[in-house]
Amino acid sequence: MTAPQVVVRPATSADLQAVADIYTHYVRHTVATFEETPPTVAHWEERLDDLTGRKLPFLVAASDDAVAGFALAAPWRPKPAYRSTVEDTVYLAPHAIGRGLGTALLDAVVTESARAGMRQMIAVIADTGDDASRALHRRFGFTDAGRLVRVGHKHGRWIDTFLMQRELTAEHVRR
Repeated sequence: MTAPQVVVRPATSADLQAVADIYTHYVRHTVATFEETPPTVAHWEERLDDLTGRKLPFLVAASDDAVAGFALAAPWRPKPAYRSTVEDTVYLAPHAIGRGLGTALLDAVVTESARAGMRQMIAVIADTGDDASRALHRRFGFTDAGRLVRVGHKHGRWIDTFLMQRELTAEHVRR
């Protein structure tokens, strides 16, 4: 039996229902995101339009023509001096975890952010009790930049976040 082919590509409007469905799972059932109300497909349309306009990546991983995960890089903060710093986001459909899609998506979002001229990437990772996201980021050269203690409250518990950071330079761009 052959493993399904995974393609990482730019997201399109047609992908956004799947993106919304994937993210909704994390909003409703986990503390991986501090969102409490799942964003609508219209929200994701606005996000796609905004990031495309900024030439920042919004990517999906498709397996057997179905979206199984997504990643994006968005402005870190709104103040102008932060214009070359982005924050990454990577989410996988629960059935797609452990198949290498997170690695493929993070690799692509780092590469495309560097290609877009970004200089720093920040990861804000909720302390879910599972170190998989931090381990994935470490494999891509992210280093610990700090911990914010009890900054989120969701599902009846206080949650810390880890900050990780990596430099993005021309040598980080895949050829």
